[in-house]
Amino acid sequence: MTLTPPPRVILEPLVRTALIEDLGLAGDLTTNAIVPADAETTARFVTRKAGIVAGLDLAALTFQLVDPALAFSVAVPDGARVAAGETIATVSGRAASILVAERVALNFLGHLSGIATATAHFVAAVEGHKAQIVCTRKTTPGLRAVEKYAVRAGGGHNHRFGLDDAVLIKDNHIAIAGGVGEALRRAKQNVGHLVKIEIEVDSLAQLRAALAEKPDAVLLDNMSPAQLAEAVEIVGGRALTEASGGVSLDNVARIAASGVDLISIGWLTHSAPVLDIGLDFPA
Repeated sequence: MTLTPPPRVILEPLVRTALIEDLGLAGDLTTNAIVPADAETTARFVTRKAGIVAGLDLAALTFQLVDPALAFSVAVPDGARVAAGETIATVSGRAASILVAERVALNFLGHLSGIATATAHFVAAVEGHKAQIVCTRKTTPGLRAVEKYAVRAGGGHNHRFGLDDAVLIKDNHIAIAGGVGEALRRAKQNVGHLVKIEIEVDSLAQLRAALAEKPDAVLLDNMSPAQLAEAVEIVGGRALTEASGGVSLDNVARIAASGVDLISIGWLTHSAPVLDIGLDFPA
């Protein structure tokens, strides 16, 4: 899978917002008081723990927006597996500018590398099965594009990016429509021919009712591995099957063994721990 980062037009507003939040109205009081304006240095981004790198474009853009004269050099690309103590990038130029941009760059790098690393653990756990690990819309407001990019950097795949991406009929939609079949019929009557339709079911009875309306995919919600295996057999290849709910590293291999096509995990983007990365200056 080719790893293509979001375009600059998406990244730049995120970085500008973060820098404005950090700098406030008065700028970096500490750096301005202590660091000579003409002092120059080279600092290294160093991993404190092993993991998967993601977010280097955001880090580079942070330094560029603070000071276009800074030189940012990538040692390993996004998606690379790194050991603890490895240099992943360097930045050279005015020390004051580097210090101003440091925290924002590290926040992006640590957060996205953490998502990529967590995703890679799940991907490794289902190796040998056909199931793909996918993310959800449970993302940090404003950061969806880059968090989903980090999932791809970790070897995962993306679910829909937004409400306008595809139809996903959830339990509340079904309740309002009056049933699985009616919800699917309304969806098919009101969306374009290129729009995929998926429906969430939480029982095998609902699954059978949904299949009668020929959805593109079925989301099998909070089912046990045994129930998932039975559901996959019932579907018989007529729709994509997605397992969701209660997925962890302890059970994801059993879920994958059921034969589902997709395993969606909201935890990847809303709770994955950061990967500890530091910016080291020469003594």
